[in-house]
Amino acid sequence: MAYQSSQVSDRRTSALSTNKVLRNTYMLLAMTLLFSAVTASVAVAMGVGQMNILIFFIGAYGLMFLVHKTANSAAGLLATFAFTGFMGFTLGPVINLYLSVPNGGQLVMTALAMTGATFVGLSAVALITRKDFGFLSNFLMAGAIVLILAMVVAMIFNIGALALAVSAGFVLFSSAVILYQTSEIVHRAGETNYILATVTLYVSIYNLFISLLSLLGIMNSD
Repeated sequence: MAYQSSQVSDRRTSALSTNKVLRNTYMLLAMTLLFSAVTASVAVAMGVGQMNILIFFIGAYGLMFLVHKTANSAAGLLATFAFTGFMGFTLGPVINLYLSVPNGGQLVMTALAMTGATFVGLSAVALITRKDFGFLSNFLMAGAIVLILAMVVAMIFNIGALALAVSAGFVLFSSAVILYQTSEIVHRAGETNYILATVTLYVSIYNLFISLLSLLGIMNSD
């Protein structure tokens, strides 16, 4: 009897902990997305041009490294906003480019709406069905390697068809990451740090938006 009571208590504690991580993750994610929107708007208003690729990689990966190093402290929150603010700022030149073409504003809003709908839908699947998507782990690791290599080749040799395939691949990859990360929180199988979970979901949403925008632009011959 005492053993059964202990099991019930453990399950309740685990459920409360999971709900806390989910609540904190989505709250921080909402704030970082809003902050990114502000920094992106600033970049658009300033008319910021194309960012040097080296500066982008140094800023993005440097700040992401900082987030991981400080994730277990209050400094992790500051690092998270620094990272997401920088990533939002890098969207400015991309959005400016699309706004300069016919129907560019409509393409941006369509990509934004599709990104939001995809994230909400996938999160709902993971939360409502409570299915464990941990099996996606190996797929994500292999997919990341393939996409990075394909992206480098497409950039070096300027292969349009490969660039299109990479964008489509990132849409699928980002969708899988959203399912996997949400499932990890629900099942307590992996991520229990809400700062790291937030950054993972944020990067997935960022890549999803960029990839959908690229696909829409290609489909509209822009």
